[in-house]
Amino acid sequence: MSSTPSVKGTVPFGDYETWYRVTGDLRRGLPPVVVLHGGPGSTHDYLLSMTALADAGWPVVHYDQLGNGGSTRLPDKGTDFWTVELFRDELDNLLRHLEIRNDYILFGQSWGGMLAASHAGDRPAGLRGLVIANSPASMPLWLQEMKVLRERLPADVQATLVRHEAAGTTDTAEYFAAMRVFYDRHVCRVLPWPRDYLATFMEINDDPTVYHAMNGPNEFHVIGTLKDWSVEDVLPRIGVPTLLLSGRHDEATPATVQPYFDGIATARWEIFENSSHMPHLEEPERFFPVLIEFLREIQSAENKQTR
Repeated sequence: MSSTPSVKGTVPFGDYETWYRVTGDLRRGLPPVVVLHGGPGSTHDYLLSMTALADAGWPVVHYDQLGNGGSTRLPDKGTDFWTVELFRDELDNLLRHLEIRNDYILFGQSWGGMLAASHAGDRPAGLRGLVIANSPASMPLWLQEMKVLRERLPADVQATLVRHEAAGTTDTAEYFAAMRVFYDRHVCRVLPWPRDYLATFMEINDDPTVYHAMNGPNEFHVIGTLKDWSVEDVLPRIGVPTLLLSGRHDEATPATVQPYFDGIATARWEIFENSSHMPHLEEPERFFPVLIEFLREIQSAENKQTR
């Protein structure tokens, strides 16, 4: 796997900076795959294995969204600062500065999938394809399904979660232990957690500013500014080839992914039977062939159009 970056650095974004890394050559060959991480408030680390695409010919661009990782940290910004529009503008800015906005593919995971769909709904001329991985189309749907998944947890785990949420003590070791039961079922079923995922988890814990503002204390207790957000209205405007990916045990349940499949005319959907929210880490032996096949189909269609 080509894990060594060809180049890394930062691009200016207003008064701030966005950190990025590129694996492969952006100036020749196939369109780059730009990777949008989850969270909001996560980092690129848990998606580093996507650099495997560079071995197959597709350059890969990772970046840390503003407020996290190597990008400018802004721990004093309030909830009104952290908006979907901010992160859409940051993505547009990155594409422009890297000079790839005329030819690129987006891979969005979890929140990154919603962000990618929002971007694709504007029908940008340079977007060649879209991968939406483990992503709900609607946060109200997500909250509805989180309730279902929580109710399937052991009774004592549910009681511990409710007690600490009511008391405002979600930062305690007891709450984390109960939360971990959910994560091990529906976020990452590989134990111990893979190093890349653990790195991202620790980054969020180190600076949870964005995650707490937009999401909340954890995956299933969403009380932040995104709690009512949906991309369902923009889906019919997406015209590029689209691949939907999810895990059978995913916290992004089939009900949360279904609107993508119904709303995007070009969408196809692959479910990974032995995965939850991280099939790229849980079933890499199937995940990457599926993804590379999709990328090759995009390129084949592009080649036919240019003949």
